[in-house]
Amino acid sequence: MDRVRGYGPVCAAPIAAWCGNSCYHPGMAKTQLGARVDSEIKQLAEARARDRGMSLGDYIAVLVYEDTEGLRQRGLDAAKRFLAEHQDVFDEAEDADGGTPGARAA
Repeated sequence: MDRVRGYGPVCAAPIAAWCGNSCYHPGMAKTQLGARVDSEIKQLAEARARDRGMSLGDYIAVLVYEDTEGLRQRGLDAAKRFLAEHQDVFDEAEDADGGTPGARAA
């Protein structure tokens, strides 16, 4: 993961526009998160955050971001597969439309 500079200290982030809790600029509110986890999970998370040179909040934020980016990519891949498998249906609908300007099935 590249290191980027936001409004706050240098932090680990996949893109410059987002870099976790430490990149808030003055005036931005932070939201407190309370979560109940086993003490073993807490210790593991704190250790991994330390290993990565991050606060626990930044570590959790990066995990959530990475997880949601993975979901986004899987969704895009599924949409591409769907269109590839059913392109003939879209082509038929487009042909049946009679070539109305601006109307495109896919």
